[in-house]
Amino acid sequence: MRIGVVGPGALGCLFATKLFSAADKGDDSVTLIDHRPGRAVHLNQQGIILESTAGTETFSIPVLHDLISVPPVDVLFSCVKSYDLQDSLHSVQPLLIPETLYVFLQNGISHLQYNDADKLGATPVFATSSEGATALGPGHIRHAGSGHTCLGFPSKQTNKADDRLQCLLQRLQKCTLSCSITEDIHARIWAKLFINVGINGLTALKNCSNGELLDTSSTRNRIKILVREAKAVACAQGIAIFDDPIEATLAVCKNTASNISSMLQDIRKGRPTEIDAINGAVSRIAKEYGIPTPENDALIRNIKEITLAAEGDTEEK
Repeated sequence: MRIGVVGPGALGCLFATKLFSAADKGDDSVTLIDHRPGRAVHLNQQGIILESTAGTETFSIPVLHDLISVPPVDVLFSCVKSYDLQDSLHSVQPLLIPETLYVFLQNGISHLQYNDADKLGATPVFATSSEGATALGPGHIRHAGSGHTCLGFPSKQTNKADDRLQCLLQRLQKCTLSCSITEDIHARIWAKLFINVGINGLTALKNCSNGELLDTSSTRNRIKILVREAKAVACAQGIAIFDDPIEATLAVCKNTASNISSMLQDIRKGRPTEIDAINGAVSRIAKEYGIPTPENDALIRNIKEITLAAEGDTEEK
């Protein structure tokens, strides 16, 4: 099985190292794809470093930038940020054939638009993952905690496509990643979205850990309103909701109390955030149904103001 992983960030490096370590050396290949040529050179020299409770390992995974002469892959994991996805889709076209499983692992729901196999040039697979991976530096990550990855097609597929997804599931399970296939991936994606809607933006706004959001009743109430607005949009779209999204979000705050959200990490590093793919997507869809989302709209404005200020500070330094 030929596997490509686009985006050498925390999650991309985690999947690449796990798949690489379990690969059948004669029959399998695992490659990282990086849009930055200089970083690709550095990662090829350094290797991909994985820290975990088992210790520290370095993996000599090929990192490619130029894909002109690279043959198509069987599976392509897309681990880029949501705002980089469109450019990434264009750059990886040489790797795609209709049978390629294109696995989207983005935050938010803006990537759900890429559900047409004919337009994509590959077979789309949507996924959620709760694997805990933290970037310590370029190509250097810590696997902070095991989670679960869920895969699913956006719509019914052929038996051959189902078989290919089953093969991928077995490959992920072989490399000790907890993984399953669902027939309703949209419900799983929205369940994760509710949590991101309630946590990520607020931690970025308040410059605090997940658990600190529970310290005041006013912030807890704001979480509830944000998630309640998102739930109304999901219901309008006919999304199945199995658990109370507000209770689930508060539980994640408690269970990941010391975690620093990815959005706050982006703010601190002066990088763009994924607010448009998370709260922004809720707001955009809400307008189609005439559903008011004042709390999400306000948070979006807040984060964009902070992002501009953070980018300005970074430029001055």
